[in-house]
Amino acid sequence: MPRLYLFTTLTGDEIANRDVVAQSGQCNRGAVRAGIPPPRPPPGNFERRGWKRWNEDPAGDWNVYWASVTTTRNMFNPDSGFRLGDHQLVNHFPNHYELTRKDLMYKNVKRYRKDLRKAGYDDARLNFVPTTFILPQDYTLFLEEHKKGRVGTWIFKPHGRAQGRGIFLVNKLSQIKRLGPKGGGSGERNPLDMYVICEYIDRPLLVGGRKFDLRVYVVVASYRPLIAYIARAGFARFCNVKYSSEAGELRNSEMHLTNVAVQKGGDQYNASHGNKWAMADVFQYLAAVRGSAAAWKLREDMDFLVVHSLKAVQSVMISDKHCFEMYGYDIMIDDDLKPWLLEANASPSLSTTTPEDKALKMRVINDTLQVVSPPNWSSVDSRRAKAFPEKVGCLELLYNETEELQAVRSSPAPRRGAGFQRPGTVGTPRRNPSMRV
Repeated sequence: MPRLYLFTTLTGDEIANRDVVAQSGQCNRGAVRAGIPPPRPPPGNFERRGWKRWNEDPAGDWNVYWASVTTTRNMFNPDSGFRLGDHQLVNHFPNHYELTRKDLMYKNVKRYRKDLRKAGYDDARLNFVPTTFILPQDYTLFLEEHKKGRVGTWIFKPHGRAQGRGIFLVNKLSQIKRLGPKGGGSGERNPLDMYVICEYIDRPLLVGGRKFDLRVYVVVASYRPLIAYIARAGFARFCNVKYSSEAGELRNSEMHLTNVAVQKGGDQYNASHGNKWAMADVFQYLAAVRGSAAAWKLREDMDFLVVHSLKAVQSVMISDKHCFEMYGYDIMIDDDLKPWLLEANASPSLSTTTPEDKALKMRVINDTLQVVSPPNWSSVDSRRAKAFPEKVGCLELLYNETEELQAVRSSPAPRRGAGFQRPGTVGTPRRNPSMRV
């Protein structure tokens, strides 16, 4: 029986909310599972693999489904009656939102730190998520924290929205109270109830006077055991306008929000480079102005952040053997070169603004498929039984828990806090012994 595959074309017109199914070139059937047929897959990513689109012919079948989060949720709904076969993979875990929803990410990291403290570990280095409150339940706590004056500016982010939509900044209690939940028992839902409130990083690292954040791609092949890769081919997204912390500039979204969708609408947007720098250029710049040691430490700190954000959700994530994930991490660097995790996107934008941007994203997708769908796998178990290489294109193996768990099982004495090297430390990403706390 010929093997079948499913894929998305991943071009600018084929963004995250469309699903595409494909099968291997050994079959002559092929079609798109989407409302609008996508463009032809770019050469070198899918066609070289011999993949074709599935036409939903009941006589055929598919192997790899690059689906939207909504489709994945419906697929794993017990009432759907759908069951994945041993030969099928899908690109989201059933409850991926434990990491990709801002409020749940913060809750899980907070719980993870609490559990480590109870177990006797020092969690100070795990302070990589800005102080966060969730409305409506944390509204009173938020007001108390704001009154302390430790944080000058807060950023309000809506649940379940992207591309900078609905985000705004506040720095006065009067602004916040005016937006707060209203009493009276009317039963009406206040719009603010749908927001996550985060401490705003008001001393960001600037390049040329402009604020930026980093888009880092992370591939998870499994959560139990945790097997994660990080792409070294990420990029920085810059604001159009030079940064200022003045209160009068809080409403200037082109100064404070790095989202491409926000910046593209500005007069100072540069379409030739899309307001982006390759990750390698960012680190080369930092090595020149801050020193090689500082640039290398930042890279290690970012690796540490990624690993422990994944470990924070590991215990609650449904690690279905049919699933994998390619996250788009948004990381802000402050002026002290400390990385802060802003959010992790389950469906990072695959639209492109320049030829270089397209080449980068195609490279990441190609290497991701190479990791999760290696040659000659016949079932999900045989796929996971294959060795995970240290490096696949731009992807580096960041963490592989398999060997660690085998060591724990073979140990004659039980170890407290499986997954950690020794009391007083927090687990070390693979190949980075200096990551210990």
